[in-house]
Amino acid sequence: MIATISCAALMGIDAFKVQLEVDFSRSGMPAFTMVGLAEGAVRESKERVFSALKNCGFKVPPARITVNLAPADVRKAGSGYDLPLAIGILTAMGVIDQRAVDGWFLAGELSLSGDLKAVPGVLPLALAAREQGGHGIIVPEANAREGAVAGDLEVIGAADLGQVVRMLLGEDAIDPARVDIDTLWNERTTHLVDFGEVKGQEHAKRAIEIAAAGGHNLLFIGPPGSGKTMLAKRIPTVLPPLSFDEALEVTKIYSVAGLLPVDQALMVTRPFRTPHHTISDVGLVGGGRYPQPGETSLAHRGVLFLDEMPEFKKSVLEVLRQPLEDGEVSISRSLMTLKYPADVMLVAAMNPCPCGYLSDETHPCSCSPLAVQRYRNKISGPLLDRIDLHVDVPAVPYEDLRQTRSEMDSATMRARILNARRIQAERFQARHFSLNAELDGAALEEFCALGEAEHRFLRQAVETLGLSARAYTRILRISRTIADLAEAQTIGPDHLAEAINYRSMDREGAS
Repeated sequence: MIATISCAALMGIDAFKVQLEVDFSRSGMPAFTMVGLAEGAVRESKERVFSALKNCGFKVPPARITVNLAPADVRKAGSGYDLPLAIGILTAMGVIDQRAVDGWFLAGELSLSGDLKAVPGVLPLALAAREQGGHGIIVPEANAREGAVAGDLEVIGAADLGQVVRMLLGEDAIDPARVDIDTLWNERTTHLVDFGEVKGQEHAKRAIEIAAAGGHNLLFIGPPGSGKTMLAKRIPTVLPPLSFDEALEVTKIYSVAGLLPVDQALMVTRPFRTPHHTISDVGLVGGGRYPQPGETSLAHRGVLFLDEMPEFKKSVLEVLRQPLEDGEVSISRSLMTLKYPADVMLVAAMNPCPCGYLSDETHPCSCSPLAVQRYRNKISGPLLDRIDLHVDVPAVPYEDLRQTRSEMDSATMRARILNARRIQAERFQARHFSLNAELDGAALEEFCALGEAEHRFLRQAVETLGLSARAYTRILRISRTIADLAEAQTIGPDHLAEAINYRSMDREGAS
């Protein structure tokens, strides 16, 4: 007898339907054969499944068992095929009626005792089941709330194999998992930090406000202890809240990576990722023998913070160029090309020189000009090209340290940022982009048009400072965001002057 069980395989952050077929024959020599491009963990499922069946009281007689995972030309990986295989064998044996499993999508890892363990990728599985017209999914209890986020689908969370079998036989009822999306939004964690706690650095906080309003990437340059990391950690407190579609997208990434907390069905706050400078290129953008999302994708719709940026290997930094340009990571393999979302706000921090004290008036710098140049050359021009704002963060003077709390707190900054983003959304509603950082080509000329006075001012700045065409484009983008924060219809000389002030690396290169 042949049984067919519906399950799913992951490709990027999406899932596609897989039909697990089991042929159970009592004729011929007993054997177990699995075909359909099954990777190691899938092939090993045989041992887990047979032990689980035995320990749950199901006796599998000697037989010739052939398992096919269709489509057979796409790789299948992971331990989530344990439960479908076990139910497929019982269905092929005649213990469970085929009609009882039709319409259900199954996923779950089995322990030797038959307990169901959580598996990654249940949210994409639930979305795929809904698109395929399935009436429900059966998954481990730990994954049930995650699957229920998909909505319009019956999600059954089971504790062990025996409970699943009893449910399919009609001997036991399991209440479907329920998730109240409104409650999840209300469970958004309150930020434990605030820009009001940052003493001084009003110039840097203004730069953060501009970067967050326009979606610009940001580079802090300053001596040790000036507050670069403190400022970066508070950026999520001023970013707009995630929409439901954005939250679903972020949750899918964490689900596929196996990093979704058990008690968190939906990612409701923007991610903030801080990889160490020893990270590999695969760890940063994803990939590997069995491709997984990297830190850049885990920071999707949030902030990717690279502290001590020049300490990262140059080859690692260079792989960021394509994701920062396209907003996604492409990973090519011989049989497939995967894409992971990677729409991030890049925030980086660096010292001005190897010793760190080039710009510090209280500490002498011990670095030679050649050493300083070599240190800064660790960040290539093409990568620096993708960072709009270069912000000097000097050491905090004592008078500022005596402040109790800054008037420029997160709530004040967030209100201005939200208003600027609303203005951009209305301006670009007929376009394929929504932020000033994405302006380019004809759109740049249309939305960043300058008057005669502004052209004269910018021409003088470009000629005096020796600014490049790259810097010219960045200055226009930043100026447009500064004008939006001021609710100005057109870009003025004061907006251009402030934007030029945030291109310190260009000014130093020119000098």
